[in-house]
Amino acid sequence: MNVVDKIITLEQTESVRLDPDRLNSLYCQLGDTSALDVLCRTVEELALRLSNCERFWRQRDWADLRKCARSLVAISDQVGMTALARVAGDVAHSVDAGDAVATGATVGRLIRVGERSLTAVWDQQDLSV
Repeated sequence: MNVVDKIITLEQTESVRLDPDRLNSLYCQLGDTSALDVLCRTVEELALRLSNCERFWRQRDWADLRKCARSLVAISDQVGMTALARVAGDVAHSVDAGDAVATGATVGRLIRVGERSLTAVWDQQDLSV
């Protein structure tokens, strides 16, 4: 038996939580049309910032990675993406700690949670392209 046959692939799944109270509050404050517009722009901005975080990680640009992760905390928290906000905070903390291995792991988790969070809010709000 060769070594490659012994490799096990770990499947990583992330559960996400959307805070329905936060979303309801947004809709109550802004009305349906404006809230939907804000939500669409927020989803777009979060997708861009997730991509930027991954790029900053690959470039080892710690300052911009930290700044981008902190901005993700604020934006995702405003629309009820609590898991995404928490993991983005973890990325910023690992950058602050100077732990490149932990940062790499948390950036990977950030991307997984981010993608699932964006999909969840997209599906929940039945947003169309």
